[in-house]
Amino acid sequence: MPSIENLLSTLNGFVWGPAMLFFILSTGLFLMVGLRLLPLRKLGFAFAQLFKGGRARGEGDISPFAALMTSLSATVGTGNIAGVATAIGIGGPGALFWMWCTALLGMATKYAEAVLAVHYRETDARGRKVGGPMYYIKNGLSQRWLWLATLFALFGMLAGFGIGNTVQASEVARVMHSTFQVPVWVSGAVMSVLVGIVLLGGVRSIARVASTLVPLMGIAYLLGCIGVIAQHLGEIPAALELIVHSAFNPVAAEGGFAGAAVMLAIRMGVARGVFSNEAGLGSAPIAHAAAETDSPVRQGSIAMLGTFLDTLVICTMTGLVIILTGVWTGDAEAAAMTASGFASAFPGVGDKFVAVTLVLFAFTTILGWSYYGERCAEYLFGVRVVIPYRILWTLAVFIGAVKGLGIAWLLADTLNALMAIPNLIALLLLSPVVFRLTIPWFAQQAQHEE
Repeated sequence: MPSIENLLSTLNGFVWGPAMLFFILSTGLFLMVGLRLLPLRKLGFAFAQLFKGGRARGEGDISPFAALMTSLSATVGTGNIAGVATAIGIGGPGALFWMWCTALLGMATKYAEAVLAVHYRETDARGRKVGGPMYYIKNGLSQRWLWLATLFALFGMLAGFGIGNTVQASEVARVMHSTFQVPVWVSGAVMSVLVGIVLLGGVRSIARVASTLVPLMGIAYLLGCIGVIAQHLGEIPAALELIVHSAFNPVAAEGGFAGAAVMLAIRMGVARGVFSNEAGLGSAPIAHAAAETDSPVRQGSIAMLGTFLDTLVICTMTGLVIILTGVWTGDAEAAAMTASGFASAFPGVGDKFVAVTLVLFAFTTILGWSYYGERCAEYLFGVRVVIPYRILWTLAVFIGAVKGLGIAWLLADTLNALMAIPNLIALLLLSPVVFRLTIPWFAQQAQHEE
């Protein structure tokens, strides 16, 4: 096994090297400029659409609000707790700054993904709306690009078992065992049963659970973070200064922190930011393609809120807890670091609060990614693969819970990059379509308001 881990580590270092970081950030920047900073200018409009209650508009299987919650169920997971801590623990506080940059540009990327997903979606043999990168590559580009759609679907189907299944299940089992002394096999068995029950109802069942759990757990976690941060209000300016300074300057070793160069802060910030909000991976548009909407632009506006809420809100709060409490210089790693920060503010209950939150975050991520992987598998093999895929997915939850985490994290990072490559290529090639759909639509909206 050590040889496999070394191989994956080497491959991971290559696929998440400077070239990939530049590809992701430059694609987001290109889309942001081409959209005339629309994701930033129309943030209020996006929230207005969401607060209208996600009223059904046009064809689709779930409401626009439910599509966003399904998307968030997959992104709000261990990346928001363990991923942020890992980024800061390895790359220093500056990694949080680069997570912010990734998210700001990622809003444009996520918007473009959803616009294309709705515009090029299809109706499958069961009468369900299906879409995502494989479909906008297939229907938006010429036949010579079909191989790219196949690659994305293949990588997406496999990546789900890493980023959206075994990684989540393993982290839940580890935390439940260390915090509540629950045997890992018990955690695995309970998660498998619950996941299996939800998957029986398909996307509508996933959407119902996500629409209930995601807002509740998100608000509860934010309130917990606010409780910790409130005890360090006077230190917030210094923490923000440290974050910005560390983004452009090496950080010296301190306590359990080994020190970090600027490139390491950038690499960890971008990689963990993408792992958390998934902008550029092409996963979220698979959920948004199922939305009941009459406009790709309207759904794209709602979709970009996923990146804003996931990284600029939730990850930022986690990062501030870690930096303000000083646990980033200690020996704790991943979720244990975040738990230490909460425990320092709320002795005896803080670590348990993080454990329960992580369990809920990971559970909804498993549900959201089951839908992504299922749609990728359906694209490759047809609707007949749906039931076998759900069974295999449920079994993988148990296997992930009882096995180690190291290889799963490395494999998840590698497969993330392999998913991103065909999707980013498609976004660049189809960017004229995004601009053509977007600019006139908002111009027409402005005329109606006059």
